[in-house]
Amino acid sequence: MKKLLLFGAVIWLLLPAIVWADAISIRLGYFIPRAKSDLWDIEFENMDFTHSNYQNSTLGFVYEKYLTSQLSVVVGLDGYSKNRAGFYKDYVGYTFEEGDFAFPAKYYQGAFGLSHVFGVSITPIQLGIKLVPLGHRASFSPYLGGGVGLYIWSVRLQGDMVDFSDPWVYEDPDLGDVDIYPIYPTNARDDNNFSLGYHAFVGLMYRVAQRMAIEVELRYSTLKGTLKEAFEGFEPFDLGGYHLAVGVNYRF
Repeated sequence: MKKLLLFGAVIWLLLPAIVWADAISIRLGYFIPRAKSDLWDIEFENMDFTHSNYQNSTLGFVYEKYLTSQLSVVVGLDGYSKNRAGFYKDYVGYTFEEGDFAFPAKYYQGAFGLSHVFGVSITPIQLGIKLVPLGHRASFSPYLGGGVGLYIWSVRLQGDMVDFSDPWVYEDPDLGDVDIYPIYPTNARDDNNFSLGYHAFVGLMYRVAQRMAIEVELRYSTLKGTLKEAFEGFEPFDLGGYHLAVGVNYRF
């Protein structure tokens, strides 16, 4: 609900841009996170979800103001969110007087599985310059550009967490000493953060009517956000990635 309210508030703030804009685009897209930081790595290493499970569809809007026949300012907004529940691939759980512990699944069946939900949401508000070499009115127009953005983002982890930093030793009558790890319930949230990032894009526009065009765009964004107390000790979280979008551009 908070994400919907935040997205709605941003849309409301951008509504005056309709008066300012010479064109507007509505796009359906697909976001592929780059996922190159240690929290991503640890999740993919230990859980049974993969990088592809965090690719997801998006809905976006772009406002465009023409500066010249070949140059314009663009303001864009997209919304990405993905929550995924997964099980630890290599560990199962047992309960003792001292608490719950993770045992290696290759030796033990376990009394219960270990799982948690890992969620990421990113809402970029991007400002850029767009160059259209053949002009905005051409029937077929390749374009390119880039700019900066304000990214609103959240990271959440809820469920079982294995503490690999605190190994215990279990004396197995058959296997000997086996390293086991305590399990703790966690509800770690780092919500509604703001970070600055950069992006570059290329695309094609094909005009189907005097005021309307179909557009296809590939955009790459790069930024990392600093995680707070809930994820203390992790390096800055990678929020960048690749975004492919198809949409309709309407010129006023």
